[in-house]
Amino acid sequence: MIIKPSDAASSRRDFLMNILPAGTMFCLACGHLPAWAAGLEAQKAVEKKHKFQEDAGLSYERVFGFAIKGTYVPMLQGLSRRLEGVDFIELLKAVTHEKALEAGRQAAERSPLVDFASYREARKKAYASSPFMSHIVTYTITEDSEKALEWKFTECLYAKIFREANAADIGYATVCYGDLGRAEALRPKIRLILTKTLMQGHDCCNHRYVWEG
Repeated sequence: MIIKPSDAASSRRDFLMNILPAGTMFCLACGHLPAWAAGLEAQKAVEKKHKFQEDAGLSYERVFGFAIKGTYVPMLQGLSRRLEGVDFIELLKAVTHEKALEAGRQAAERSPLVDFASYREARKKAYASSPFMSHIVTYTITEDSEKALEWKFTECLYAKIFREANAADIGYATVCYGDLGRAEALRPKIRLILTKTLMQGHDCCNHRYVWEG
């Protein structure tokens, strides 16, 4: 269910969006990380590396652990304790949904949906060609038909790190919930059905995109 914040909740939401640091944007924009990573690779090919761009020699898990467990989760947990009388997780979901809707609409404007076949191929290509995604998730496509595209994710580094930090509620609100918002921006042609997530302790994430155009 999409949250309709009150004026007070809206003010808190604006406050939250203004103070969340870069670590938060790292999670709220997770759906765009593959494109972002590809852009960095292209940029590196034509520019002399600055020392900030040198390989740190860290694994994906170490990077995620440092950013999420070391900084992101403690900061949000501390913030939640200071916002008395606020359902902090619902507020995070509202912010995530708002940003995801905006991102989804921008993506739809850049690449308007023509037919479901094109959408399916674009989604599959984006995952298959992304070194970033190949390192942070394990998945199979369980249905690829004229009316549905379903993914089964059995491993997710986001879920692993957030759950290890005892912050699955924050992980779901800021990472998984964004998938629903981005899909909503594509309506009325596409609907996302998501009934299980690794973040919430299920055996998989079952992203099912149904064509209703």
